[in-house]
Amino acid sequence: MFYALSKIVYFFVQPSSLFAIAILAGLVLARSGRWGRSGRGLAFAGIAALAVAGLSPLGNALVLPLEQRFPALDTKAVPRDVAGLIILGGFEDSTGLSTRVELGLNESAERLTESARLAIAEPRLKVVFTGGVGRLVGQGVSAADRIGDYLAAIGIDRGRMILETGSRNTFENAKLTIPLLKTSPGERWLLVTSAYHMPRAMGIFRRAGLDVVAFPVDYRTEGPKDLWTCFTSIPAGLERVDLATKEWLGLVAYRLMGYTNALFPGP
Repeated sequence: MFYALSKIVYFFVQPSSLFAIAILAGLVLARSGRWGRSGRGLAFAGIAALAVAGLSPLGNALVLPLEQRFPALDTKAVPRDVAGLIILGGFEDSTGLSTRVELGLNESAERLTESARLAIAEPRLKVVFTGGVGRLVGQGVSAADRIGDYLAAIGIDRGRMILETGSRNTFENAKLTIPLLKTSPGERWLLVTSAYHMPRAMGIFRRAGLDVVAFPVDYRTEGPKDLWTCFTSIPAGLERVDLATKEWLGLVAYRLMGYTNALFPGP
């Protein structure tokens, strides 16, 4: 229930949706005599907000604190007491997965590629994938088997793999994955996800009782210099603003529900 509700609520509160709603509502009101002036003002405000969010560095300014919260970890600096790596889903393209032969990847592909590179470099580590079908409409197909086949094809033994296929969000990633690990006292695990998503993911896994080390990948910014970098297309800027807004709202919501111990989890 919470999963479906959160998806629906976010669809309407994400900035790109709010701007579009403001423009459409303003145009409708502009046709009425009584609310015409207010409607024109609302439509203009929506257009202005669309342009500012789409072209200005706003999206970078919102994403940068998330990405810099946990430092990058070099593959050569992996702690020796780490038992394995946990790869959070979200990088797989589930569109047409039931009919395609290949494993489709989206813009978060580094979650898989960097994990694979680390797994090859460190044969002692177990490799865990967690992610079910996150679609709200339609049944969808889990990519876990395809991911397992990919990892096996590049030389990773299936005996090292644990594939969790039921989770639909980060909270369920932790809830359903941790029992499969059968951890020992003092054992730590690498958590691999996009850098912007790392604060929320670390907070959730810590709250669930697992000792995790952040392994952020899939950076969307190059650093503070992007605070002055404008976007060259409105869709690209809006996508960045929507992405950051989702994470910040997720941090607040998960803290209020007790899924994390801190509003903005850090090292």
